[in-house]
Amino acid sequence: MILILEPNTDVAGEDFKRLQETLSSLPGVHTRLHQEHGAQQVLTEVYLIGDTQSLSVTDMQALPSVERVVRVSEAYRILGRHKDDTRPSGFEYNGVRFGQDTLNVFAGLCAVDSEESVEHMMQALQESSLVCTRMGAYKPRTSPYSFQGLGHACLPYVFRLASQYGIKVIAMEVTHESQIDEIRAALASTRSTTGVMLQIGTRNTQNFELLKAVGRQHEFPVLIKRGFGITLEESLNAAEYLASEGNRQVIFGLRGMKTNMGDPHRNLVDFAHVPVVQRLTRMPVCVDPSHSVGVPTRGPQGILDIMHATAQGVIAGANMVLVDFHPDPSVAKVDGAQALRLEELPHFLEDVRIVREAYQKRVELARRFEKAEAIAQ
Repeated sequence: MILILEPNTDVAGEDFKRLQETLSSLPGVHTRLHQEHGAQQVLTEVYLIGDTQSLSVTDMQALPSVERVVRVSEAYRILGRHKDDTRPSGFEYNGVRFGQDTLNVFAGLCAVDSEESVEHMMQALQESSLVCTRMGAYKPRTSPYSFQGLGHACLPYVFRLASQYGIKVIAMEVTHESQIDEIRAALASTRSTTGVMLQIGTRNTQNFELLKAVGRQHEFPVLIKRGFGITLEESLNAAEYLASEGNRQVIFGLRGMKTNMGDPHRNLVDFAHVPVVQRLTRMPVCVDPSHSVGVPTRGPQGILDIMHATAQGVIAGANMVLVDFHPDPSVAKVDGAQALRLEELPHFLEDVRIVREAYQKRVELARRFEKAEAIAQ
């Protein structure tokens, strides 16, 4: 059961104290508080965890500061939407806003291979006025003999250059909870002004102990990718693991499904699920066209397949794009075939801008149609 409190409820006020006193007296029930900080108001929710079947919705509705009561039956209780809940949600991290109404492009290196590559990438991002990037230090690979990433050795110069070129958020995959401490230590030692978004890769979507460890820390937001061979529901429950441990700053990533039905692409593009995830949950949704397509091919119109896939995600309302670039893809140590060249970055961003504008026009059209229907009724 969730108690949705009146907007801007003062959690230090007398009404909230009286509410907490009542809730603390409920047998077999404990509470968890969550707040969404919007541009104009703070939304507060109290989760009642335990045996709530015997609790009356009417009685709970009558408690101080309670605006609405939702009895939850869905599997993703914390991240999910409940009972026609259409309120905007999201979070701000290191000066960057992430929500279901925003779009952020994270262009960067799938795997860091040298300080020179990092600096070239950062320069290109600054020239394009981008403040987010992806930088892979830890790389889980199918073969034990493949390049596994430079690990913590590259973190100092990645964070130093990120600060130098004005990068605010770096998406970086972690495969073990000890790497969180390495990232934290490198940020402190370099006095970096950048932030890190921890990434759970598709192979670790059901590494439940890693999910719990990442969820227990609240310093860094999390991008969790859909598992490549499991259902959408199973992947959403994986995201719920993060939230159940207390970290609500979660973004859900679609990166294609592992099946030969996607041939000749690397994976079967699943970006039609962008609005599905937004409808089922309050998470912003990321698309990863690079890992979905995986090849540098283009259609007869001259448009790259990766850009077509990006457009599919953006036109469906994606809130984040994770895309691979490299100064010289031919020498990249990981996934060079799917990396775009730095000189293609302005073209890519202009294409994203065009598609995002089309999406916003579609939203406005839908709202006008909905309003006209309401008037007609």
